[in-house]
Amino acid sequence: MKYFNATVLTKGKKTTYGFYADGKKEAMYIAKVKYPGILVNVSEGAAPIEDQFKHFKERFITNIKKKKVKPDSLISAIRQLAVMTNAGISVHDALHEIATASNDKVLTEIFTSVGEDINSGSSMSKSMENFRFQLGGLTLAMVELGEQTGNMAESLYSLADMLEEIRKNVIKFKKAMAYPRNVMIAMAVAFTILISYVVPQFKQIFEELHADLPLPTLILLKLEYIFNNFGPYLIAILIILFIAMKYAINTSRDFRFKWHQLLLHTYLIKNLIKFSTLNRFTLVFSALVKAGIPIAEALDTSIAMIDNLPLKDKLSGVRQAVEKGSSLSDGLADTGLFENMIIQMISAGEQGGQLDAMLEKVTDYYKMRFDQIIDGLAEAIEPIMLFMIASMVLLLALGIFLPMWSLNDAVQGR
Repeated sequence: MKYFNATVLTKGKKTTYGFYADGKKEAMYIAKVKYPGILVNVSEGAAPIEDQFKHFKERFITNIKKKKVKPDSLISAIRQLAVMTNAGISVHDALHEIATASNDKVLTEIFTSVGEDINSGSSMSKSMENFRFQLGGLTLAMVELGEQTGNMAESLYSLADMLEEIRKNVIKFKKAMAYPRNVMIAMAVAFTILISYVVPQFKQIFEELHADLPLPTLILLKLEYIFNNFGPYLIAILIILFIAMKYAINTSRDFRFKWHQLLLHTYLIKNLIKFSTLNRFTLVFSALVKAGIPIAEALDTSIAMIDNLPLKDKLSGVRQAVEKGSSLSDGLADTGLFENMIIQMISAGEQGGQLDAMLEKVTDYYKMRFDQIIDGLAEAIEPIMLFMIASMVLLLALGIFLPMWSLNDAVQGR
């Protein structure tokens, strides 16, 4: 956001107000609404130190406190909204009823705010854009689809089905990760206890004997020293780093882009992100094309709901290619994200006038690939888990027993 100075004439006296806005157009609107009098001028400028600090503090607290709507609450609310709009109830009244009945405070605040915006003449999708983090890009994309097609109820029913499918995948992921997570927690607790209470006992023995200690033992003793003397500071540093990183991801696009890029090069995670993103993209895109939305507009809506920035940038190139007259299949091929088989299917759909049917098959394919990754996640993690456990056990065993084997030599040398 940028800092603007607005000069307002009130009762023959000029007064200058400073505030933040996304651009000059928004700054003009804010100045007209917020400050009474005749607006003389709005110009971009440097914010005073106190305003910079206040703005940073507000953004920091807002980003830390951000919470997503609980998936179960969101699915239930979307289904209720679909039923009520299908029954002829206005969106404003439906949102009000759901907000009043919901036990999820975040959802209540969002639906109340969206209802007020709709009552003021704003569209539902534009109002929900302010809550992209809480609701997710898919929700916004499907709401926009409902507005474009004029059939909000059908779009909301489809959205609820998609969210339920995503919820099932999340549950699958958590179940697949439960065993490795529990094993690693148990090993971490055991390692902490050994470092805190067992290693110090051997440390005294080694110091008394003045024995030459092997490398594994030196590593253990160093870890013991760091853990027992600087443990609380290390935990505090980790917490601060986590909060700072979360703030940077939420506020800086460049940092978020690099973070997403790193995830796309991380073992296991890269395929999980790639195929889940392509699954959602083709799911929304096929629904839009089937509803008769022009390909360029359908691409805009589908790309807008993608969270991973590197993938989003690549798919944005498809929109530009289509605008320049290229076929959809050529644009998708240029991204390097789609297999040759998929490109051929979409090309055949374009030429045969059955693009929507082919896109549905592509969606099913990426759903299958994503499900395969989720189902095989536990097996893929096992080698990493076994390597980490073996390394910890080996370090403890060698660190403690190697000096014990040479104790006899150390005693004789006293």
